[in-house]
Amino acid sequence: MRRFIPILVFLLAVSSSAANPEFIFPTDQWHNHSSTIVELPNGDLLTAWYKGSGEGKADDVRIVGARKRMGDEGWSDPFLMADSQDLPDLNPALFMDPRGVLWMFWVTVLDNSWGGVLLKYRTSTDYLGEGPPRWNWQDVVHCRPRDFERIYSNLLDRIEVVRAEHIQANPELARVVDEQREAVSDKLSRRLGWMTRTQPLMVSEKRMILGVYHDVFACSLAAITDNWGETWSFSEPIVAPFLGLVQPSSIQRQDGTLVAYMRDNGFLKQIRVSESSDRGVSWTEARPLEMPNPGSSLQVLKLKSGNWVLVCNDLKKGRYRLTVFLSEDEGETWPWKRPIEDLGEGGGEVSYPTLIQGKDGSLHCTYSYESTDGSQEAIEYFHLAESWIREGPQ
Repeated sequence: MRRFIPILVFLLAVSSSAANPEFIFPTDQWHNHSSTIVELPNGDLLTAWYKGSGEGKADDVRIVGARKRMGDEGWSDPFLMADSQDLPDLNPALFMDPRGVLWMFWVTVLDNSWGGVLLKYRTSTDYLGEGPPRWNWQDVVHCRPRDFERIYSNLLDRIEVVRAEHIQANPELARVVDEQREAVSDKLSRRLGWMTRTQPLMVSEKRMILGVYHDVFACSLAAITDNWGETWSFSEPIVAPFLGLVQPSSIQRQDGTLVAYMRDNGFLKQIRVSESSDRGVSWTEARPLEMPNPGSSLQVLKLKSGNWVLVCNDLKKGRYRLTVFLSEDEGETWPWKRPIEDLGEGGGEVSYPTLIQGKDGSLHCTYSYESTDGSQEAIEYFHLAESWIREGPQ
């Protein structure tokens, strides 16, 4: 059942602390995952996630959403946001651009494999009514990563040297490297399979970058548009000898440098970081942070105060705790942290956070919930303030 608190208590609490997490809809037996949230110009909240009997191999998966009207306690009943008939639709990312246009990026899996993913988006200017937005445009983002074959082939050469002992001891890793060598030489394999997870970032008045990732190549890159989606260009890949750096969430320093924080699906189990000094075209070799990552999505966000927040599963193994961190020095240190929800080891999972800051300065977070036995899932919503994070341990 949903967890509600009276609206007066809620408004008083969020000024210095936070409300309790609440379910956007009652838990059910379906797979509800990878949520996203946006604040509309009138103060309403709109969220979306994917729902179905599985993920890329389940053809009934579709994108659904819900609304929370400003001042209301609860959310609307879920409604359909996108459904490619008899194909899985996954990983929505909602975004409100500076013009007031609402975007939804997501992917459709064409052949039930992570290498056969098509990147798509919709836009709307009529989104304040009941139910889903009225979409006025839809398109495919045709991906052609910059200099990908050369950079990735050179990386595989390095991997075979730097990680020779791992490859020799692990036949599965050797098989993966062989498959990646074959895939990187194929144009279609390089251009399909790029997936969304986090919302895009405006790095200038018109330049939008969308972080995308590839599960076959186990790396990330930036999709870039300077004309509101009329055309797209693509960055060089973000790589490192220890692959598995996926689902990038990007942020911009005051000096213009872009920083991408990534999930670690590989050997290190630490958050991975890369930087770009040319507005997203090229990226440094990804390096690990001291923060652990169990192979789970994360979110980084720059606040109006100039401070940064990071939400992640700060664990080497498991997704039972979701924690928010605060930095006052653009990610050099993260001295404050506070759990959003901690179910305890073996108590279920809370993961895949998306975080935005509203016009009033408060923060809105949605994330996935899964029960201990995996039979019940839902999307949770959490409303907090920056001051609440500071009340946690240093």
